[in-house]
Amino acid sequence: MRILVTGGAGYIGSVITEELVARGHDVAVFDNLAKGHRDAVVEGAAFLQGDVLDGEALRGAFRTYGVEAVVHMAADSLVGESVGNPGKYYRSNVVGGLTLLDAMRDAGVGRIVFSSTAAVYGEPNKQPIEEDDPLAPTNPYGETKLAFERALAWYERAHGLSHVSLRYFNAAGATDRCGERHDPETHLVPLVLRAALGEAGEVVIFGDDYPTKDGTCVRDYIHVRDLAHAHVLAIEAIGAGRAKSRVYNLGCGGRGYTVREVIDAARDVTGRPIPARVGPRRAGDPAVLVASSTRIERELGFRPRHQDLAEIIGSAFDWMLARRRRGGARPAA
Repeated sequence: MRILVTGGAGYIGSVITEELVARGHDVAVFDNLAKGHRDAVVEGAAFLQGDVLDGEALRGAFRTYGVEAVVHMAADSLVGESVGNPGKYYRSNVVGGLTLLDAMRDAGVGRIVFSSTAAVYGEPNKQPIEEDDPLAPTNPYGETKLAFERALAWYERAHGLSHVSLRYFNAAGATDRCGERHDPETHLVPLVLRAALGEAGEVVIFGDDYPTKDGTCVRDYIHVRDLAHAHVLAIEAIGAGRAKSRVYNLGCGGRGYTVREVIDAARDVTGRPIPARVGPRRAGDPAVLVASSTRIERELGFRPRHQDLAEIIGSAFDWMLARRRRGGARPAA
């Protein structure tokens, strides 16, 4: 298929693009490079710099590349920032998303896989979370992702749009060529690894008084390779008519890890000290968020291959070390 990946120069988007190209698809990346990196776009994929708020640029991309389906990754995605600046999130994630859907409608493109989030569940009553559990986001990030999911359903009713939404939490790990390069960095795994490398200060644990086994938040960590594979399965299922209008969770088999467990695992993997201190809770953070992947395993044959926390952390550390050897900027951007 000819597939447009919005946000395809970002961390997860670049790995999805890498996987799609390896599977023989014709891929065009559409990214404003506000957070993505041009050098993260794999050879063999076309690149167009543009913003999802720019409907004309999107329509031009659809015409130029003859797009048949979309993987929508472009979004703002920081929970804390969304609480302090909700308008930014409604513009990027809702207005930008609707601009994309209208451009798709105008171009006759009727298939989309959406990168959603398990933050749409808010503070769930049970673990692991299943797709039919109540939806009650506790922050604007989750709220705006849910708003776009609901828009997809209405666009299906009005325009026959086929869509799959993938809800997941914390992507981590790296491939040989793609890893996390956020600036500023807020994700736990790269933060603890930078601390191990002496490229960052002590790790801040946001609260240690949650109702969990060690008082720190529990989260789902899934290898970015597995996430990319799930997106490819979903877009190929839509293309073949095997999936339509579905929501799937993506998780690490129902087992989450506390913040302290991640820090301890990173110490073991790197063999280096990682200083950490406890800070206040972060606004909008639920205590436990772990997703069940049973539905996508059953319906699309998804099987995570890289669930071990040490493997996830080790792949990210190897990528950081390789980047240092190549003489690139600190593995931080």
